[in-house]
Amino acid sequence: MKNIGFLSFGHWMSQSSMVKTAEEAYLQSIDLAVEAEKLGIDGAWFRVHHFAQQIGSPFPLLSAIGAKTSKIEIGTGLIDMRYENPYMMAENAGLADIISKNRVQLGVGRGSPEQVLDGWKYFGYDYSEEDIKEVTRERTLEFLQLLKGERFATQNPEPLFPQSPGKLRLEPYSKGLEQRIWWGAGSIQTAEWAAKHGMNLQSSTLVNKESNEPFHIQQAKQLIAYKKAFKEAGHNFKPRTLVTRSIQPITTDLDRKLFAGSMWDEDSVGYLSYHQNPTIFGKTFAGEPDVIAKELAQDEAIKEADTLLITVPNTLGVEYNVHLLESIVKDVAPLVGWR
Repeated sequence: MKNIGFLSFGHWMSQSSMVKTAEEAYLQSIDLAVEAEKLGIDGAWFRVHHFAQQIGSPFPLLSAIGAKTSKIEIGTGLIDMRYENPYMMAENAGLADIISKNRVQLGVGRGSPEQVLDGWKYFGYDYSEEDIKEVTRERTLEFLQLLKGERFATQNPEPLFPQSPGKLRLEPYSKGLEQRIWWGAGSIQTAEWAAKHGMNLQSSTLVNKESNEPFHIQQAKQLIAYKKAFKEAGHNFKPRTLVTRSIQPITTDLDRKLFAGSMWDEDSVGYLSYHQNPTIFGKTFAGEPDVIAKELAQDEAIKEADTLLITVPNTLGVEYNVHLLESIVKDVAPLVGWR
């Protein structure tokens, strides 16, 4: 069995898209999560970008989905900690987790390049790109600590409302949420850092190019190193690992028109704007279900991960993406042994 979810960027565009406004993007995200739960999909996950026509404010969305569903996990992949206040984030995350009855899974990390230069400065953080790596990690660890619910704040001796004596904590507190935080790792070193600090591991369709091996082999080594480091750290819960893939089963004429002959049918190497080292990008699996099932069965990173996220082309609308997810669950997953 494999935990299968979808990952949506929540794009909207005025042209060449069935999703033309922010209203449509957010409301359709809720609708897709509701329909995905009916199909037996295990998770609804959303990428977070700022200054872009796509999902940028995740907690109201997670809460809305939590209120309209009952089983599906609701996650982010990932929240860019360069922009976040750990205290406000802990309050928002706690509320979303309470509304969803403990189904929130938060992916956090440094994030990818944004639409504007040094965008976090507009959010009130005056750091350079050189500083931000350590700041991101420090904020993440502070956020994790706050989620534990420890009481740290000195009470006002003349409070507006009656309080129990002693220190106060952030409210609302949702027990166990700190064990459902995922670090978005791009390398073996960052995966081991996440393990040390008791976070789950989230690995995308790109990682740092650390050898000349295929993408899935490099990613699998990252997951293996993470599991070893987590065990050595001695945490008191079982960790989870996640990978993301672009999978497009071709079962209809429309599928064939949209995705046959994908230009991303091989791994590729490139550079992100803030990276000095190359990044390797995983390929898209597009084809007849039996063909791509054989390819997916050979993916070593998928074998290592307990959770697989499928990227969805949300600009094609809810109906098409329900079809896509249904094809994966019914036509592909059984052939690979995921269901």
